[in-house]
Amino acid sequence: MSIEVNNESGIQVDEAQLVALARFIFEQLYIHPQAELSILLVDEPAMEKLHIELMDEPGATDVLSVPMDELTPGTPDKPTPQGMLGDIAICPQVAEVQARNAGHSTQDEMLLLTTHGILHLLGYDHAEPEEKAEMFGLQRDLLTAFTGKEAPAETTQ
Repeated sequence: MSIEVNNESGIQVDEAQLVALARFIFEQLYIHPQAELSILLVDEPAMEKLHIELMDEPGATDVLSVPMDELTPGTPDKPTPQGMLGDIAICPQVAEVQARNAGHSTQDEMLLLTTHGILHLLGYDHAEPEEKAEMFGLQRDLLTAFTGKEAPAETTQ
């Protein structure tokens, strides 16, 4: 599997742990081992620019997902086909503020946002209450299984 992290944020982040988390999620959701994922860590001005370009909304946000091949989770008998899962952009500066407000570490917030972004790439959403319950439940389950501790509270915008 190809999981690339490009840190342009100016903030030190445990990139190896983000890659390990992505690999874990790929395994848990039966994503093809050759699927490709790009994680871009950007500062607030760059995130605001992306937020305007992609969502037509002002201000920096925490995470943005850009799906490529519209892959969805697989099953043990039928894994997701090989392809480009997509790109995730995360702003560590926004994550730091959210983590402080939620009372957990910035790295925990980064893991939360990475999981959230990957789930969006796989077609999950949280616009409707039922969708939110499914997505956030899976997000908590994946994070708890990966970290071995209770997942942090959702702080996504």
